[in-house]
Amino acid sequence: MDWHLLGLSFITVFLSELGDKSQLAAIALSGRSQSTRAVFLGSASALLLTSLIGTLAGGVVAELLPTKLLKAIAAIGFAILAIRLLFLNNETPDAEEGP
Repeated sequence: MDWHLLGLSFITVFLSELGDKSQLAAIALSGRSQSTRAVFLGSASALLLTSLIGTLAGGVVAELLPTKLLKAIAAIGFAILAIRLLFLNNETPDAEEGP
């Protein structure tokens, strides 16, 4: 096992998940419920399952498509998101006034 890759993956996911909506949902659920263990096990199993599905899907896509094409697709996707964030939908909707 590549321990460096394991540690890097752990740190990256751990830091990106802090303050994520799933963490906020777990905090809200554990504050309202009697069984914090059930909330932990449910949250942990859901995160593990989504990570497994993402990893398997990424592995399949990496086998089917060349690396340069994947990088190009990712770059184009991020460029489109950046352009949309910078130039489109900058207006805030006006609050509709009631009668």
